[in-house]
Amino acid sequence: MRIYTKTGDKGTTALIGGTRVAKHHPKVEAYGTVDELIAYVGMIRSYPINPHYAKILLHVQEVLMNCAAHLASDSNAKKLPEIKPVDIELLEVEMDAMEEQLEPLHSFILPGGVPIASFSHIARTICRRAERAALRLNEQEEVNENVIKYLNRLSDYLFMLGRKLQKDEGVKEDLWLPSSE
Repeated sequence: MRIYTKTGDKGTTALIGGTRVAKHHPKVEAYGTVDELIAYVGMIRSYPINPHYAKILLHVQEVLMNCAAHLASDSNAKKLPEIKPVDIELLEVEMDAMEEQLEPLHSFILPGGVPIASFSHIARTICRRAERAALRLNEQEEVNENVIKYLNRLSDYLFMLGRKLQKDEGVKEDLWLPSSE
């Protein structure tokens, strides 16, 4: 099987189930943004980080693939992989554990410091964009509610992970202190 099919040369692509849509269709925007997020999470995972976080991030990529399958499907699609409530709960448990080890926030933080933490914040912003794309799509056709919940929770997780990775490297967070001018 070749990677290229030439079927997209005229600006369309096939959804899971066979329907062809424009490559700028809201479904393609949504699952394409999730695909971008999967790649960014993979980049974070490729760094030498705590093996526990690497394992969680691998699971995140797997769940994101499930989310992408839901976003990329049409009404003809057969059985799709589940996004389970336990996947969402795992992120919550992980965030709670990280929060116990971090200073409480009283201000916004400015992403930066060590690259791995910065990449986590970039992934967070991509995740927020994926969530917005899924919500826009949901206005046109029903999106699995667990896809939207997972993306929402994952962006929070990636924020906390960025903070934790920064702390693990011993680098102080830069706080945003709005000027009074």
